[in-house]
Amino acid sequence: MPLNRAASDAARRDPAWLGRLGLAAAGFALLWPLLVATEFKPWALLEPDSLRVMGRFVGAFFPPALGGDFLLMLARETWRTVAIATAGIALALLLAVPLTLAATRALSVSALAGRMAPLPYALRQAVRGLLIVLRSMPELVWALVFVRVVGLGPAAGVLAIALTYGGMLGKVYAEILESGDAHVTRTLLRNGAGRLQAFAYGLLPQNAAELTSYTVYRWECAIRSSVVLGFVGAGGLGQQMDSSMKMFAGGEVSAMLLVFVALVALADRLSAALRRALA
Repeated sequence: MPLNRAASDAARRDPAWLGRLGLAAAGFALLWPLLVATEFKPWALLEPDSLRVMGRFVGAFFPPALGGDFLLMLARETWRTVAIATAGIALALLLAVPLTLAATRALSVSALAGRMAPLPYALRQAVRGLLIVLRSMPELVWALVFVRVVGLGPAAGVLAIALTYGGMLGKVYAEILESGDAHVTRTLLRNGAGRLQAFAYGLLPQNAAELTSYTVYRWECAIRSSVVLGFVGAGGLGQQMDSSMKMFAGGEVSAMLLVFVALVALADRLSAALRRALA
């Protein structure tokens, strides 16, 4: 009986527990200085003064504002927010698609021989560098620039989203296309097809679902970004939320937050439907 118990204990024992424990300790030792540097003190949230302040702040959000004039304004600004995000993504696609085609190695004719020619290689690296520059600048910074150039309003938000998301879409599109099977694409190129034909009949069909899903996800992110951009004068619900917060109108803020949740849920449903349609 003791032998059976010892065998059972040995079977339940994790042979790699010591290594995992060492990795956990090393991770904590590396993380602790970062937590100290950022003054991360979550226990401060449980102090009586903090709980009292949070309770008053959250309590001001209820009930949500439901006045007729406010709901009309909410509907108008919701439509404007969706328009900012959609127009920004549309311009980002116009920027990202050509850059993606130039940055994707699978569409290079010279790479069919095994090594890309110097000029196409240099062009590809320059395009990838441009994509890095575009996506490294947050849309909030672009919005601050365009607010000074074109003035307050949705135009600044549209341009800011277009540039930042153009870089993001171009980078991820190129990675998606290069991670797929390029056999059909290379066959088309070797038999005289153009780059656009190889893309349309080789790379696009097998990656359409993933490309579409990521595009809809970025549209969802653009809706959230348009809210943040509104705080710097780029219009939409964000600008109205900024005004309501300054006026301590918590009911109006909570109503706008509920609209944001509905918009994100709608984008999620749309993405799922498109994936099913393209599957």
